[in-house]
Amino acid sequence: MPSTRRTPGAGPSAANDRRTTDEHRRALSSTEQDRPGRISERAGGRVVTPVIAATREELAAARAGTEGALALVPTMGALHEGHRSLIREARRRADAVAVSIFVNPLQFGPNEDFDRYPRTFEADLEACAAEGADIVFAPSREVMYPGEPEVTVKSGPMGERVEGAARPGHFDGMLTVVLKLLNLVRPDVAVFGQKDAQQLAMIRRMVADLNVPVEIVGAPTVREQDGLALSSRNRYLSEDDRRTALALSRALYAGVDAADEGPDAVVAAAATVLDKAAAADPPLELDYLVLVDPSTFLQVTTGYTGPAVLAVAGRVGTTHLIDNLPLQLVTPKER
Repeated sequence: MPSTRRTPGAGPSAANDRRTTDEHRRALSSTEQDRPGRISERAGGRVVTPVIAATREELAAARAGTEGALALVPTMGALHEGHRSLIREARRRADAVAVSIFVNPLQFGPNEDFDRYPRTFEADLEACAAEGADIVFAPSREVMYPGEPEVTVKSGPMGERVEGAARPGHFDGMLTVVLKLLNLVRPDVAVFGQKDAQQLAMIRRMVADLNVPVEIVGAPTVREQDGLALSSRNRYLSEDDRRTALALSRALYAGVDAADEGPDAVVAAAATVLDKAAAADPPLELDYLVLVDPSTFLQVTTGYTGPAVLAVAGRVGTTHLIDNLPLQLVTPKER
C-alpha cells in the first residue's frame, strides 16, 4: 500500500522551507554563537542565550560544549506554555537542555495542515532563552532528510490504533524523526508531553524495542483556565470554535468522575457530553472516544481494572484536536 505521508522535498511546502531557512539566518545573525550558557541582556532581564544549531556539524559542536547529562525536548515549534513546561522539566532532570524545532513532513498526511502549520521561529527562540535552554537545534528539511528516506521506522500494530487509524502513517513519520533526533542529539533524557499519550507510548515502545540508550519522560498536560489542552493548533480556532472544542476536556472529566462505576460508565459519561457538542454550532465531529490500556492502546473490556487512558479526538471546522486523561479503574470490592 503506498504511503500517505509527505515526502521530503516535494509539494507546495517549499515556500515554507525557504521562509523557515530565512528566519534561521536572521536569528543566527542576531544571536551570539559562543557556547551554551552565555548570559545576555534581553527585555530588561538576564537570560541564557542558547546556541542555535542549524546543521549536523553545528549541533555536534554545540553538543560537545555541554557538560553532564543532556535532556532533549523535541518540538515542531509554535511554542506555548505546554512546551515551556517541558523545557522546565528537562532542566530539572539534566545539566543542559536542547530543544529541537522542526516541522516534520513525514508525519503529515496529504490533506493535513503541514503548509499552514504555525511557524514562529523568532518567538520560539525567545521562549527557549527565557526557559534556559542551552541549545536550539533548528534544522532545515534538507538537513534532516538529505534525500527521500528509503529506511524508516514502522510503528507496528499500535501505530494503526486510535489516532493511527484516523491518521494512517502518522506514527511511522513521527517515530522516524524522533529516532533521528535521538541519534543526532544523543541525549540522556528526552521529555514529551502526556497530552499526546499515544505518541508517548509509541516512543517508549520504540526505545525499548530498539535498545535506544535514553530515558523517556512524560510531563503532565498543561491546560488553559477553561480546561482546553494547550496545543499549537488552538490558534486556528475562532471564538465559536473554541466554545465547541471545550466539550473535549469536559467529556474527559465527566468520564473520570464515573471511574468508580467501571469502564462502560466512563465511556458513557464522556459520550453524553460529546453528543451534545455534535449538535452545537459549529458542531464537533468526533473522530474517536476510547478507553485504553496506556501501554498498548488496546481498548479495555468491561471487567478491566488498573491504569487506563480516556482519549478523545475530534474536529471543529478544519482543526483536528486531541486530548486525554489518565484514570484508575478498580474492582467492585474497591468501589
